[in-house]
Amino acid sequence: MQWIQARVTQETNFYGKCTPVDLVKKYGSPLYVYNERILRERCQDIKRLIKDPDFIVNYSAKANSNLALLKIVKDEGCYVDAMSPGEIHVQLQAGFKPEQILYIGNNVSPAEMEYVINQGIPVSVDSLSQLELYGKVSPYSNVVVRFNTGVGAGHHHKVVTGGDKTKFGIETAFIPEVKAILNKYHLRLSGINQHIGSLFMDTDSYISGVQALLDVAFQFPDLEFIDLGGGFGIPYHKYENEPRLDLAALSEKMSKVLTDWVIQYGKKIKFKVEPGRYLVAECGILLGTVHTIKTNYHTKYVGTDIGFNVLMRPVLYNSHHDIELYRSSNALSRNQEAVTIVGNICESGDIIAADRKLPKIFEEDIIGVLDAGAYGYSMASNYNNRLRPAEVLITSHGDDLLIRRRETLEDLVRHF
Repeated sequence: MQWIQARVTQETNFYGKCTPVDLVKKYGSPLYVYNERILRERCQDIKRLIKDPDFIVNYSAKANSNLALLKIVKDEGCYVDAMSPGEIHVQLQAGFKPEQILYIGNNVSPAEMEYVINQGIPVSVDSLSQLELYGKVSPYSNVVVRFNTGVGAGHHHKVVTGGDKTKFGIETAFIPEVKAILNKYHLRLSGINQHIGSLFMDTDSYISGVQALLDVAFQFPDLEFIDLGGGFGIPYHKYENEPRLDLAALSEKMSKVLTDWVIQYGKKIKFKVEPGRYLVAECGILLGTVHTIKTNYHTKYVGTDIGFNVLMRPVLYNSHHDIELYRSSNALSRNQEAVTIVGNICESGDIIAADRKLPKIFEEDIIGVLDAGAYGYSMASNYNNRLRPAEVLITSHGDDLLIRRRETLEDLVRHF
């Protein structure tokens, strides 16, 4: 096998004892491949963010809820966030205890809220009406409230979850109303949380959000914890040597801010963060096969079996993913050329990488879409009645392990 463009995966020994070509032959194409060692390293990175035994990392499982990956995250000592009963069900199957799960609801029905409460899982609400609903369903109990402090950040406007143009959280101007509903239903506010947005790469925006939430916390003297949010970014432009998020610098700034705040608050409480992408993005690569090379009106298209039913991020957010190339033949790529890599979905927006300069690509080449572990499979669908791919784990020993089988045609009609 030829490693045509594969510096990143070779430096990390991503595929262990396997090769991309062998994995595709064994499990089919397209194929999600995850590296256990990298996942564990990222969990350990975040756990060192705040040097305090009461610091808790709540993995935001919407990024990737594969059962095998959840078990690894749990084994590393992390807790977990849930956004739906389905996520809760899988998390309980992975071994998380109800108290290790934080349900962060968003416009949920009374039935869904009752399901979560009956599981003994803490509930966070993000509107006055949902707080009112919680009070009716579960008076005389603890509740968590998500605030929107006005601070937002993110790589795309669709993933900015704080500020004045987002549906999330309760505006801080409504704190008096929050207190009134708490009193009305005899609720105890055990925690507050926020999320400013996804994929920040500078520490200042996150620190601003932390400080704003801590200011809110002063108005509630009996808190058990503060969830500072997630959104920790990863370098998607590895072939341009994009620097990593400086966690050491962020740790230093946060430690000072939190230490000073605890002194003023007058009692020690737990702090949480909720990373999703940071833990799983870099541990995942999406492999696909090149089936067509064509030129239309001066654009060279590389046609693959990676449609946006398999990887939604580029069409949804114009997201960048670095591309690697692997080859089973002896063909040589003697030059680079600009190509647009596309999938097999009947949509003009089905583009993985537009006008990307890469070594010459041939039919039957295998492409690797880097950093696909977050919001890859979790957003996959059966659009065009395409089948969702298998998922494979490269274990810490370098072996390959199937952790989700490839769908079959029978799966498409299984529930009719």
